[in-house]
Amino acid sequence: MKMKSDLKQERLIACRQKLGLTQSEAAERIGVSQPAYQRYEAGVRTPSIQVVKEMAKAFNVSEAYLTGESNQSLPDYVVVTREDNPLLFSIVEQCKDLDDKQLEKIMRFLK
Repeated sequence: MKMKSDLKQERLIACRQKLGLTQSEAAERIGVSQPAYQRYEAGVRTPSIQVVKEMAKAFNVSEAYLTGESNQSLPDYVVVTREDNPLLFSIVEQCKDLDDKQLEKIMRFLK
């Protein structure tokens, strides 16, 4: 998963800017130093697969989108923690063992 082309760097920059984050704030969310993050955006350094995963999670996009493998930016998964959103966490907990038919019924109700 290399991030050498301008398009991928532009995606990284656009994702950060969409959230209104500075490079320092983005670096903190991802768990890297601010200089390291700057080098990723500049294309001077290629992030590891783990860093790309953290970027995708921090920016709420798919890893494939950041690496240029897909134009679909929707995330591959969503992490819901009890601390961040207790109500949503509780809903997910209650629904995790339901079968597809039950989940479809809930989805129709939500729509």
